[in-house]
Amino acid sequence: MLPSRALGSQGLTVSALGLGCMGMSQSYGTAQERDEVESVATLHRALELGCTFLDTAEAYGPFTNEELLGRALRGRREQVTLATKFGFRFGEGGIAGVDSRPEHVREAVEASLRRLQTECIDLLYQHRLDPTVPIEETVGAMSDLVRDGKVRFLGLSEVGEATIRRAHAVHPISALQSEYSLWERNLEPQIIPLLRELGIGLVAFSPLGRGFLTGAVKRAEEYPADDFRRNDPRYQGENFDANMRAAQTVRDVAAGKGATPGQIALAWLLHKGLDIVPIPGTKRRSYLEENVAAAAIALDADEVARLDAALAPGVVAGPRYSARQMAMIDR
Repeated sequence: MLPSRALGSQGLTVSALGLGCMGMSQSYGTAQERDEVESVATLHRALELGCTFLDTAEAYGPFTNEELLGRALRGRREQVTLATKFGFRFGEGGIAGVDSRPEHVREAVEASLRRLQTECIDLLYQHRLDPTVPIEETVGAMSDLVRDGKVRFLGLSEVGEATIRRAHAVHPISALQSEYSLWERNLEPQIIPLLRELGIGLVAFSPLGRGFLTGAVKRAEEYPADDFRRNDPRYQGENFDANMRAAQTVRDVAAGKGATPGQIALAWLLHKGLDIVPIPGTKRRSYLEENVAAAAIALDADEVARLDAALAPGVVAGPRYSARQMAMIDR
């Protein structure tokens, strides 16, 4: 069984590894590869292994991922810590913009509660900052939902230092969800020290570098048109070649320890602090079991330093996201 970790200083305790559920509904692979029966079996297997921190969002689908979890968790709700996110408005083509107006916050959460078939969300995140709404107003609305018993703990996603401080002054923030891995280290200089100063945990999404750190990857053009990696700059052209060379150290360390490269990437994250909880995503039981086993892998100081150096900031080639996607990140 997985050990637990505290997220923040407000009393939220979760499994040391969580399960990112987005890929069960979108972004990775084709629609034909997404099998609800296997996704539900994966969710149930996660609970058996003690991986009880489940991550979803209204935007995943949109809406269908929350609905999937609602169906899968019937009769099992008390076994899990359920995290979801709000913060977008939707049109016929999917996401149509951001919306964190206080009145929309309540509407979005009420809808998530219905889809998730629960009376309370354990951890509610603002998914992306809305630059038109002061963060104090948004967090104030989130705080009202805590007071009303509809939400237990509050989180933010992909925001910068000033926003974190302003939000935390309104209501204690328990967790920041942001991308963090050997592949993406932008949080290290300023964000992680601030989180530790304020007593806020870090939930690390894409801890396997959107799959790159597993070693089982292809060039961008080999993925389906609706696969996220098709347009990922780090999967393209010379960037792909440079990144495969940089990730060789992960594969070498894995070979020396009888582990998979993905397990080494997760073990590295788990060694970076007890306040960090990775949420690798998968829609298959076999990968879930592999990910959970990473919690038992010990890395010594030399191995951690070797990995740090191999994928140091500036070594990974290519921007993290496209320009359009980066415009939504608050830094």
